[in-house]
Amino acid sequence: MSKRIACACEDVTEGDLAAAAALGFGDVESVKRYTGFGTGFCQGKSCLAGVADWLGVHGLPREAAAPFTPRPPLAPVALRELAALDPDSLGPPGPGVPEEDAILGFPHRRPEGSLPERCAVAIVGGGIMGLALAYDLCRRGMTDVVVLEAGYLCAGASGRNGGGVRTQWNTETNIRLARRSLALCRGFARELGVNVWLRQGGYLFLAQSDAVARRLEASTERQRRLGLATTMLTAGGAREVVPQLDDRRVVAAAFNPDDGVVFPWPFLWGYAAGAARRGAHIETFTRVTGVEISGGRLRAVVTDRGRLACDVLVNAAGAWSPRVAALAGVKLPNLPYRHEILVTEPLESFLGPLVSVLDDGIYFSQSMRGEIVGGMGDRAEPPGFEVGSTLRFLARFSRAIVDCLPVLGGVKVLRQWAGCYDVTPDNSPILGETPGVTGFLQMSGFVGHGFMMAPAVAELMADWMAGRGRDEILDRFNLGRFAQGRLEREDFIIG
Repeated sequence: MSKRIACACEDVTEGDLAAAAALGFGDVESVKRYTGFGTGFCQGKSCLAGVADWLGVHGLPREAAAPFTPRPPLAPVALRELAALDPDSLGPPGPGVPEEDAILGFPHRRPEGSLPERCAVAIVGGGIMGLALAYDLCRRGMTDVVVLEAGYLCAGASGRNGGGVRTQWNTETNIRLARRSLALCRGFARELGVNVWLRQGGYLFLAQSDAVARRLEASTERQRRLGLATTMLTAGGAREVVPQLDDRRVVAAAFNPDDGVVFPWPFLWGYAAGAARRGAHIETFTRVTGVEISGGRLRAVVTDRGRLACDVLVNAAGAWSPRVAALAGVKLPNLPYRHEILVTEPLESFLGPLVSVLDDGIYFSQSMRGEIVGGMGDRAEPPGFEVGSTLRFLARFSRAIVDCLPVLGGVKVLRQWAGCYDVTPDNSPILGETPGVTGFLQMSGFVGHGFMMAPAVAELMADWMAGRGRDEILDRFNLGRFAQGRLEREDFIIG
């Protein structure tokens, strides 16, 4: 394989491009996510044309050699300059874009061949939930599995998040799930042969009001009863963890040193490759267009590449799960909300934990390469399938982070992006059977924490589907709870 450099910033070679092409990645966006080209300081300005030419020579359709999705800022801009902008003067948050545009707003290479005529289990959604479930089903001997993904792997929220993995939650169930997921993250490279760059620098939650401080105290007491190492800190104690912190507005803090951050993209590639090695079929650029039901039982799923008969259909499409459910005549209460993220130029390593201010929803951490990666929801924004980027976010985030760590004022923002939170009325997921439709299973509604919960949830779903026992979460988080008026509220949400 050629060692000729295709992207100098990220040290991506033509051999890496060839490996991506061999796996079926045929458009610049999906190749970017598989290899990392174009994500360095020049943001693709030096390598995009060359990579597109290389892909064209090796079979990329001309229409697929499009530029990256435009994401401001056009040139690196310092955080303090962005913080000087008035967010309210930049207009209200956007109203959202049509669902189809949010799923496939780019050209691509169509998959070759046809779908199998039938399978035991079909999974809609090639994000972390669907791929982890496929892998765990195969590990339990259920290898007749087909995963249907409308875009490329990493196109949705699983490829657009900050990679946080934390055990600090408000409910015993989520604490249990998070602890198991963190343990699985620790062994991921050993089991699946892919390094997800887990860095356990902890999570530092800051409270800037007495009300939020009381919430932190209550959740910390619960976590400590369950054996976690979470401790409450004063403002001064928080500054001992992050010396650069401006603690003048900090009322209290909670810190757990075992929490951490992973790199999202290889997490998906690892599960996908592991599932494929064990027999699962992973079909990208395949849209679900219908669901066949007769006699109260699911019979098949229909796609734009043909009909796939199946015994079980799992709806793991994240924010698009209500659309999939509607094809079966099922109404889900999930709503999509945009969540934006940015990344800065790399700095010398100085920030150990991921830091989050619960009052305004900002969070940020430092990657192993040195960039500051952080996000922030906008509580004024209406629901909608909006995955574009805004100057309003840059202004709001920059104000909040410079307020927290003034030392970052001169650091330049390189790029930003957005994904969708998959939000339910109680901020808890929808899992298990669907009332009235045998064989149609739900696995969605994880708000912003599906990525970190997926390893543990997938294990439990796979155990149940393989006849190895039914965990209580499949009853606690069943869709029927909303009709019963039984909500399972989780309020320890960042965003």
